[in-house]
Amino acid sequence: MSTPTDIQITSEDLELIQNAKRDLENLGLLMRGFNALGNKIERGMQAIPLKQQEWLQKQVNKALMLAVKSNLATMEKGKPFKKPSSKTYKALVTTTGMASGAFGAATGIGTAIFASELVISTQLMMRAILDMARAEGEDLNSFDTQLAAMQVFALGGSTYKTEGMDTSYYTSRVALDAAIQGAASFMSSNGLKGLSKLLMGSGNPLVKLLGVIAGRFSVQVSEKFVMQAIPVAGALGGGSLNFLFINHFQTMARAHFCIRRLERQYGKELVMETYEGIPMTRES
Repeated sequence: MSTPTDIQITSEDLELIQNAKRDLENLGLLMRGFNALGNKIERGMQAIPLKQQEWLQKQVNKALMLAVKSNLATMEKGKPFKKPSSKTYKALVTTTGMASGAFGAATGIGTAIFASELVISTQLMMRAILDMARAEGEDLNSFDTQLAAMQVFALGGSTYKTEGMDTSYYTSRVALDAAIQGAASFMSSNGLKGLSKLLMGSGNPLVKLLGVIAGRFSVQVSEKFVMQAIPVAGALGGGSLNFLFINHFQTMARAHFCIRRLERQYGKELVMETYEGIPMTRES
């Protein structure tokens, strides 16, 4: 999308871009808290057996799939997307988080609770992400908005350096472009009717996109798993850890959809050029 050269971003919108970059490129409260325990977490990540890593990846895929299927079913039935329930949010934070923290994520009971908690928290995060999209003028019944909401789970970086994974905002978006275009074409071609059922197949572009996003989201989920499997989880409290985890992705969503709104207003090229030209100061 070309942008007329005489368009200039207002000082108010420039400040919004600066704030968005601060939120998108810094790790946030939760991730900085993780980073303070970097050595312990990195050792924990390296100690996760291959079988358990595969299990975690499977749980992440399942959680994302259920969240997307729920959204598509809502779209198919023509129902309005409800705002996130504060009661559900509080229940998640105080009940599942406390239970998972109490038993430890690596124990038999704790592992089962962690899996259930991940499904609930991912669906709740998706609702919160969509609510922020709506606040920035997005149409929740648009395939483009749904795909943009999925992107949020691929944002936010990692607490330790992940080889081969560039976590900067626009680089992350570019990395997902091909998969998103394929998924958008697939969704447009198939329409709403029965689209959620088509997710049962493994070869369609939408499933492939979810796989790419899950690969990035699983980094944060694995770190959360390690946190809840070591004594530090008891210090933070399972409920507090859940709250910080969800709040982190809400922050990512708010900044992401603010940038998208400004791209619609000024053109993607100008906003991206402005964003990339803002110097970053990492928060400690």
